[in-house]
Amino acid sequence: MTMILAESTGAQFTDWARGSGLEIVLLIIGMMLFSRFATFVRDRITRKIDASFTSSDSLVRSEAAKHRHALAQVVTWVILSLVYFLVALEVLKRLGFQLSGLVAPAAVLGAALGFGAQRIVQDLLAGFFLITERQYGFGDVVSIAITGQSVPAEGTVEDVTLRITTLRSADGEVIHVANGGIVKVTNLSKDWARAAIDVPVPVTADINKVNEILRDVGAKAFADRKLKALLLDEPTVMGLEDLTMDQMNIRMVARTLPGKQFEVGRELRVRVAAALRLEGMSETA
Repeated sequence: MTMILAESTGAQFTDWARGSGLEIVLLIIGMMLFSRFATFVRDRITRKIDASFTSSDSLVRSEAAKHRHALAQVVTWVILSLVYFLVALEVLKRLGFQLSGLVAPAAVLGAALGFGAQRIVQDLLAGFFLITERQYGFGDVVSIAITGQSVPAEGTVEDVTLRITTLRSADGEVIHVANGGIVKVTNLSKDWARAAIDVPVPVTADINKVNEILRDVGAKAFADRKLKALLLDEPTVMGLEDLTMDQMNIRMVARTLPGKQFEVGRELRVRVAAALRLEGMSETA
């Protein structure tokens, strides 16, 4: 009797393995292959976008290219999430679970988890609007104010999904920000950027003379081949910005390529310091 039951069980398992078991294996293999294919297509698209900027870096991109890069990542993430969910349902069916009988328990469980899932839904909706409104894209330099955080997250956007945004800080740190917690986004590299330099000089200095020196520095900087490639126009002198008892600040600004304001600002400070020193004026910008 025991042998008959064992043979019957073995036969049933063999039939299941040849039928539903094989289908489960094929579903999982198909899911893995589709995941690799989708990732391959995404990487090929992003490489094609990057190929248009081989002479520059990831910060200097057109707004359309940055948006396409981010969109490719988001679409791939959404498609793969849906595929994983559907394959999981099919596997459960073949394991003998009656999904129709799980409707009532699922409704109760869904209501219970709904309160906990609010944050996830908030993240997904916020990510959707971030992408569709083109607030930032891959390669943008951003400063993000986060709920409950006094210090904003700052860095270069390395990855964007509907749920999180990944930044790389200037120190090389990777920062993950939940999209639902974003309060304000400051995009420092959209279309163009501005380098602002406050030049402190003694209150006894001749303002007209200082302005003339700064205009000369701006003209020479714009004539420099290396700097001109980063500048959109010649740096300009805005004039007196601040005044104290013993010091006054004169502001100089320059429009630059997106993400290049820091490099241009450092170079202009060096040139301004050298020019003022030649004229016998101290400068501590």
